[in-house]
Amino acid sequence: MVKRVKKRIQHLRSRAWFRIIGNRYLLMTLTFAFWMTFLDIHSCQVHREIDREMADIESSIEYYKEEISSDEEMLLQLQSNTDMLETFAREQYFLRKPNEEIYIIE
Repeated sequence: MVKRVKKRIQHLRSRAWFRIIGNRYLLMTLTFAFWMTFLDIHSCQVHREIDREMADIESSIEYYKEEISSDEEMLLQLQSNTDMLETFAREQYFLRKPNEEIYIIE
């Protein structure tokens, strides 16, 4: 039985595909590539997730920059025009003049 197993192993070792796959340098290179791609803390998957998060953050930065610029423009308009300030206060904060009633219809 042991002779059969040894003979079978020798027969496999004599094949060309087994010599290529059985090469320890090739095995170590493939193991290293697998490790770096999927298992390492700096793997490709982690880098893709980080890149995706960075893209989301950069888009939110652009959004907030636009919001800041529109708010600054509105602030300049409110500081320069008192009628507009009064209108803004009435619409946003429901402020009223003395002896005035406000009806909110939605």
